[in-house]
Formats: sequence, C-alpha cells, structure tokens
Amino acid sequence: MSTAMGYAISTTVTAPFATTLDAVRAALATEGFGILTEIDMAATLRAKLDVDIPPQVILGACNPPLAHRALQAEESVGLLLPCNVVVRADGPDRTVVEAIDPQVMVGVTGNEALSSVSDEAGARLRRALAVLTAG
Repeated sequence: MSTAMGYAISTTVTAPFATTLDAVRAALATEGFGILTEIDMAATLRAKLDVDIPPQVILGACNPPLAHRALQAEESVGLLLPCNVVVRADGPDRTVVEAIDPQVMVGVTGNEALSSVSDEAGARLRRALAVLTAG
C-alpha cells in the first residue's frame, strides 16, 4: 500500500476493475462501512460530455458510529467526512483504489477532538485497502 498524495490512502491492485470494485465493497463492509452512494464517472462523463475515460467509480462509504462521533466533535464536519473511495482502472489488469485520509478532517478544522475518530477511520480504511493486496 502507498500514500501517493498527502490527502489520500492509496493502493494499486493487480486485478481487473470489476473484480477489484467488488472486492472493495466487501472489504469496506468488513470494516463497518456501508455504501450510501455510487457514481459511475465514466458513464456520467460519456452521457453528459460525450467523452470516454477508463472505468472509474466513486463509492460514498460511511461508518455511521464514526460519522456520529465526528459530528459530535464538530457539527459542520459533514463537509469533510472521509466518505469517498475511488476505484479506477489503470489498464486491463491494474486498478487503483484511493480513499481520503481522515486526518484531513483534523488538519482542515484544527479540532483535535476529531483525532480519535480520524485515527480509527484511517485504521479501518487502511485495513480495507490492505486486504485488496494481501497474498
């Protein structure tokens, strides 16, 4: 697993997009995240702009107990909750999976009361992504 960007938790999986997307859904569920929304970026851009991009889906993942704890610490944190997990094809047998690093909530708000929530959310997301590349 790598963290290519300072605001993301990321990994690259040696597997086709569709297989990885299913594995991401399962791994997130194991860590207590439900999928509230799903945006097929490739289909949306094709329909709205008549452009083609490689397969890419944004999953709106939520762990309700963690979201509730975060909202108790900072009522406007819904703007920053680590909900988006992006799954995108990087060739026929390579898929990139990225999630927002929950530490962004603490950095943006400066509210240290969010630290325990962001630590737990980050650990859960890292475990979910690690399962994808476990041999």
